[in-house]
Amino acid sequence: MATAGAPSRQPSREPNSFQPQPWADRRLEIVLGNLLRAGVLLSAAIVLAGACVYLYRHAHERANYRVFVGEPSDFRTIPGVVHSVMNGRGRGLIQLGLLFLIATPIARVALSIVGFALERDRMYVGFTVIVLLVLLYSLLGSGLTF
Repeated sequence: MATAGAPSRQPSREPNSFQPQPWADRRLEIVLGNLLRAGVLLSAAIVLAGACVYLYRHAHERANYRVFVGEPSDFRTIPGVVHSVMNGRGRGLIQLGLLFLIATPIARVALSIVGFALERDRMYVGFTVIVLLVLLYSLLGSGLTF
């Protein structure tokens, strides 16, 4: 029994914001793992669909390996890939699947920022934002000129 002047020995019900919460860390790891798994499976499904369309239309063509032909210009940009998908081209679907594959780890980094922000870990939020900016610049900003 506690006396009137003695402090209570019951544990505080408020979580300490400076203590890591393992259940939240584990839950974030599970969500990130599921995101990566879903991204890879979605990417593989899109590439497979594109390969089926491409092979259906071009199965009887002979490949000429004597002359190197580079990637057409409409497959070098994201709007070009989207435009070729809208036209029903198999190569466009394959490229779109590869873009989803590239975007999967970028989405993981973006979701990590949310997870770190919910845990109120400012340092990791800052570092992860820098990593996200570098990844986005490498994907989108390489064609920008300053």
